[in-house]
Amino acid sequence: MKLLLTSGGVTNGSIRDALVELLGKPIAESRALCVPTAQWGHPMLGPTTVRRSVVGEAPFDQMTGLGWAALGVLELTALPSIGEERWVPWVRETDVLLVDGGDAAYLCHWMRQSGLSEVISSLPETVWVGVSAGSMVMTPRIGDDFVNWPSAPDDRMLGVVDFSIFPHVDHEQMPDNTMDAAESWAAGIAGPAYAIDDQTAIKVADGAVEVISEGHWKAFPAV
Repeated sequence: MKLLLTSGGVTNGSIRDALVELLGKPIAESRALCVPTAQWGHPMLGPTTVRRSVVGEAPFDQMTGLGWAALGVLELTALPSIGEERWVPWVRETDVLLVDGGDAAYLCHWMRQSGLSEVISSLPETVWVGVSAGSMVMTPRIGDDFVNWPSAPDDRMLGVVDFSIFPHVDHEQMPDNTMDAAESWAAGIAGPAYAIDDQTAIKVADGAVEVISEGHWKAFPAV
């Protein structure tokens, strides 16, 4: 699977160009599935924000509102009850999974419960575009500060990549997400990590990791 791990979505031309490169064709010729599941686990999100995400209403237009050839919804909490024979073909036939933010621990739980965490390893050409928690779920750990779901056993995620992500650096609505806070967080991760703002993404393809940014970011080596 090819990864485009973002903090705020496809927010600028550089990130959009990286997405098109990963797709290997224009967005207007690509099929997408939106995964809003992480929103249900976050106390500040719910039915209204999920609807806005699905229909591509601002600020969610930076994912679902990009002009896809076809756009559907893949709700992970429903998958265990309908059987893999139905939903696995939907995933295999799509070009990109647009995985929204919310609570990373909740998303990780349903990635495992649904079986999607196992299926993605067999999708070498599919692109995973994550926003915030949708990016963090692919990392080894998120740190205790980002664990909000009460049923989360710990801060461990799927570990598809070998680095962690601190999103939304210096976001105007998140005053605690400073670069200094990210540095303190990274010291507790005990592994390589990146702090990124909403104008930054991390592209992972064929084992190569590349930071795409029109904003600011910082890499933290393993402690």
